[in-house]
Amino acid sequence: MGAAVEGVRFDVRGGVAWVVIDRPHVLNAVDGPTTERLNEVWARIEADRSVRAVVVTGAGERAFCVGADMSASGVDKTGLEYWADLDPNGFGGLSLRATLDVPVIARVNGYALGGGMEMVLGADIVVAAEHAQFGLTEPRVGRLALDGGIHQLVRRVPYTQAMSMLLTGRKAGAAEMASMGLVNEVVPAAELDSAVERWLDQIRACAPTSVRAVKQMVTRTAHLTPAEARATSLPALMAALTSKDSAEGVLAFQEKRAPVWPGE
Repeated sequence: MGAAVEGVRFDVRGGVAWVVIDRPHVLNAVDGPTTERLNEVWARIEADRSVRAVVVTGAGERAFCVGADMSASGVDKTGLEYWADLDPNGFGGLSLRATLDVPVIARVNGYALGGGMEMVLGADIVVAAEHAQFGLTEPRVGRLALDGGIHQLVRRVPYTQAMSMLLTGRKAGAAEMASMGLVNEVVPAAELDSAVERWLDQIRACAPTSVRAVKQMVTRTAHLTPAEARATSLPALMAALTSKDSAEGVLAFQEKRAPVWPGE
């Protein structure tokens, strides 16, 4: 299954949804119509139970996404107007999205700046090319990372490391972001796709119901204590506990073979 609309390419292959921001002429900067299309894509993925993982990336080799389109035709709101009209799902419909119950891999093939960096913060696993650059650069143009960037970065990496980026708007390379713990793997650009596939293989090795349960348990209980979170009954948790996957996993282990996941 595949779909292409201006600014976004979307395809589902072998249970993996590929979402590509396709605006390389502006380093994959996102404008209003592109945001709408991205939200449509995320909604389609959420409704498709065959999807087991998502890979989000940018077209070309220069940029993952450099945030909001700051060209004359792309800016139509003041900072205050933008803040008053924030998308509840965050930048690109992803940075604060809490309803996407499958793993999201950010394939960072170049610049991930501003809202692009916020989309990376909305992912679960980050694989970056060696030349990739990250940054919440909004202060350098008199703006703020309002779509979760400020609040998420300071929770995801050590405080002084986060503030060194937030208070300066500086860019950091992939190796530095890996040392902070935000990037899982850094590889040469030519090896980016094979690295992503390795992570996808690891996800495919797990029961789909278990993976959905893990993702939902993490995203829906972040505000609770561990004891409260453990006691919370969530749809994906109940589905995993009653799924045939749990029986198949144990049986495959006993029979010393790879499991064949029947799903829900």
